[in-house]
Amino acid sequence: MSLTPTPDQPLVIVGAGPIGLAAAAHAVERGLPVTVLEAGPTVGAAVLEWGHVRLFSPWSELVDDAAARLLEPTGWVRPAGEAAPTGREWVEAYLRPLAEALVDGGAVLRVGSEVVGLARRGRDRLVAQAREEVPFAVHVRTADGGEEVLTAAAVVDASGTWGDPAPVGADGWPAPGERGADVAYRVPDLADPQVRERYAGRHVAVVGSGASAHQAVVELAALAEEASGTRVTWLLRRHDADGVFGGEEADELPGRGALGSRARAAAASAYVEVVTGFRTAALEQDGARTTLVAQDGRRVVVDRVVAVTGFRPDHTWLAQVHLDLDGELSAPRDLAPEIHPAFHSCGTVSPHGAALLRQPEGGLYLVGMKSYGRAPSFLALTGYEQVRSVVAEVAGDHKAASRVDLVLPETGVCGVGAAYDGEPSGCCAPVGA
Repeated sequence: MSLTPTPDQPLVIVGAGPIGLAAAAHAVERGLPVTVLEAGPTVGAAVLEWGHVRLFSPWSELVDDAAARLLEPTGWVRPAGEAAPTGREWVEAYLRPLAEALVDGGAVLRVGSEVVGLARRGRDRLVAQAREEVPFAVHVRTADGGEEVLTAAAVVDASGTWGDPAPVGADGWPAPGERGADVAYRVPDLADPQVRERYAGRHVAVVGSGASAHQAVVELAALAEEASGTRVTWLLRRHDADGVFGGEEADELPGRGALGSRARAAAASAYVEVVTGFRTAALEQDGARTTLVAQDGRRVVVDRVVAVTGFRPDHTWLAQVHLDLDGELSAPRDLAPEIHPAFHSCGTVSPHGAALLRQPEGGLYLVGMKSYGRAPSFLALTGYEQVRSVVAEVAGDHKAASRVDLVLPETGVCGVGAAYDGEPSGCCAPVGA
């Protein structure tokens, strides 16, 4: 049960990325008062941080239907075909025009507005009486450091996981010395001259085994061909490199398969050394040099560290509301069996909506990458179906909320669970996200 959104107590959407803006488009289409809060300085701020990276998904799978209906009267031209855009192209050709159309359609869109807490107005988590009869209190920190509390009838958390990269430490916690070490938790944008200069001629450690690691190794190996002295040590937690390159030609996402093949070629080059069974126990910083120390005592001394070991959801600002999350994936409990990477690839995840995403705190929903927790098999198409259903439920259209309007493409080999020796790779996130 949730309250009905009103102008004074709107539907609040946290995050102005692709899924958050799609949710807003569905709300505008249904005439619901809606406010979108984005921590970054612009819509798609997280996407722009990996804007140089190309997605695996094509344009045909990256535009929400309600968003398209909102955009078409503006003269917007839908990007055509099966080409896969970069993150920056996704923002410029779709998310920015969508944001403008949403505002013209009556949505309130605020950037530089970080949600730092959520509660029921006047009630902490221990107060059970009449919780669903009062609106949410949304605690917001603004770009200038100010604080305010907004009220909301319902809240859709589409804040994603980009802001919380997994650490280098093999046990899931930052290894001793990691917090003070020079570690980049993103695929570097080597087309940027300043970034390129940081890596050219340097010894770089790449930690991770998924698609982002593939991208980093491929790009750094290409840099090594041009910049003398550049070399890469690829640190894998798994005890051999078998299977680390994915399905390659058998992958039904051609872009991901081709990337795996390029990573295999890069790993075999003179510029890359692959080190297996390396589970980082500590990092030591000595000036510009970083030493990674493995649990078995091996030491690797490098100039730069690129850690691409996945991302995690941040639930700290949800500490005063009632959640029901799976203990392993940190995803909504009822959704977790449907997305577990040991059993599902992107295309075998059943389309789902409000029924699996609503939380015990009535009117609160986790959607998008945030709803998948630590599972990597998220598709934009899945997120668009999620928010179509969720917004329908918030609007009181329970028939539409319970309907499934999506058939996903089968994406083959991406359903590989994280074993002791490695991390899973994402399906249809960007190559470098």
